[in-house]
Amino acid sequence: MSQYPVHVAFPGRLVFVGFGSIGQGVLPLILRHVGIQPDQITIVTADEAGEKVAAEYGVRFIRHPLTRENFRNVLDPVVGRGDFLLNLSVDVSSIALIQLCWDKGALYLDTCIEPWPGGYTDPTVLPAKRTNYALREAALALRETMKRAPTAVLTHGANPGLVSHFVKQALLNIATDSGVEHGDPNTREEWAALAHKLGVKVIHVAERDTQVASYAKEPGEFVNTWSVDGFVGEGCQPAEIGWGSHEKNWPRDGRKHDFGRGSAIYLMQPGAGTRVRTWTPMAGHFHGFLITHSESISISDYLTIRRGEQLVYRPTVHYAYHPSDNAVLSVHELAGRNWVLQDRKRIMMDEIVKGVDELGVLLAGHKKNAYWYGSQLSIQEARQLAPHNSATSLQVTVSTMAGLIWAIENPNSGVVEPDEMDYKRILEICRPYLGLVVGEYTEWHPLVERSRLFPEDLDETDPWQFKNVRVV
Repeated sequence: MSQYPVHVAFPGRLVFVGFGSIGQGVLPLILRHVGIQPDQITIVTADEAGEKVAAEYGVRFIRHPLTRENFRNVLDPVVGRGDFLLNLSVDVSSIALIQLCWDKGALYLDTCIEPWPGGYTDPTVLPAKRTNYALREAALALRETMKRAPTAVLTHGANPGLVSHFVKQALLNIATDSGVEHGDPNTREEWAALAHKLGVKVIHVAERDTQVASYAKEPGEFVNTWSVDGFVGEGCQPAEIGWGSHEKNWPRDGRKHDFGRGSAIYLMQPGAGTRVRTWTPMAGHFHGFLITHSESISISDYLTIRRGEQLVYRPTVHYAYHPSDNAVLSVHELAGRNWVLQDRKRIMMDEIVKGVDELGVLLAGHKKNAYWYGSQLSIQEARQLAPHNSATSLQVTVSTMAGLIWAIENPNSGVVEPDEMDYKRILEICRPYLGLVVGEYTEWHPLVERSRLFPEDLDETDPWQFKNVRVV
């Protein structure tokens, strides 16, 4: 008998679209915790990456790049009613695959909303249309096309994904520690009311990756602890921020959208060229890249309170990411190349010798100042917990698996975002793979030790203004 709990049985076929580092890392987890056999699984991917891992587990491997023109013909034989399509690809449209799944009666999950090639970086496309805000609006519009559809889970990796469940647990922890009555929030309105009652102004998805390889990045090489193409794609999109109701200082390069829910803004520069100040327990305060992520938009939207057309409350939400030092050097080189990707790409895995990926959410502006809640996972722990994973990938893969399990358990929910799912169930599945799960308060804020060497244009009336958080 397996030592691992089987959370759900799945009698249908499971199709992977894409099989990079996340696909290779999630496959053994699915075989552990989902009642499924290798002969029920098919991988459809663009290149030979992961072919050895697929063979190791006896899984069918089809090398066939999917395009706008051929994806239906390629997937028609392997996706049908009651099956599951797990989209871990780059440059394959999430919306196109969801529509295919609905036509077939199949379930769906992705870790980000992907466009067809060029959707992130095509210079002929206006910046507003290259944002995750625009991609999310298009995906959510699918809800109007079919009222009772097979479940299609959007953006459920570590972040976006797991961090939305961290936010809910963090809100409850702060309420308990502050003596604020919170009950058992369940609806969007109840969670937003709790965040408002607590006075949360800011939510940073604050991540510091300290994993180090046995050999350094070389010139002309982009090195990362997860998908290079995925990181570069989102890093070249405009920086995006869920824009809070407490903000008084409009960014000089900030832009609003003239469509959709209005929960976020974007800056007229790439996220990988934008830095912000944040804090995690192990790293202390640091500068991170303001990489656009769907959670910045969905969390701010989920926690919004309106009375009619009037905005009553919304927190400012954004990602603040300090990747591995090799990846930071790679981003600096990429920017110097005017955002043209290096010729060689390397995903660090077996060569990692030490380090931790510290991923969590920093909720700030409330009476206890700031509270970080999240995962501190070392490379040594990750290797003990699951094969074919680094600390970074395991945080993604276990949340991907948890989202897949939730979708199987809730098969007729239509389009679903992480914020709308059962946070207790997701955290229950993920927690054994997250290393230390830590909640810690801090007195740090973005004005600490500022103006020490040079005078700055700061808003000292409220340390949690985005003006103070942004590095200029």
